[in-house]
Amino acid sequence: MSRLHAALTLLGLTLTDRTRRLRDSGDRGSETTEKVLWIAFLVILVAAVYAIFNAKIIAKMTGINL
Repeated sequence: MSRLHAALTLLGLTLTDRTRRLRDSGDRGSETTEKVLWIAFLVILVAAVYAIFNAKIIAKMTGINL
C-alpha cells in the first residue's frame, strides 16, 4: 500500500509542478500562434492564386482547336 501511496504522491507533485511552470511562464506560445496564423494566411493566398491561374490555363487549353 505504501508503494501505491508513494506513486500517487509523486504523480500529484509532478502534475502540480508542471501546472505551476506553465502558469508562471506568461505569454509562452504567443509567437507560435502568430506564426501559425501567418502560415495559414499564406496557404490561403497560394490556393487562391493557384485557382485563378488554373482557371485561366484551362480556359486557354479549351480554346485551342486542333
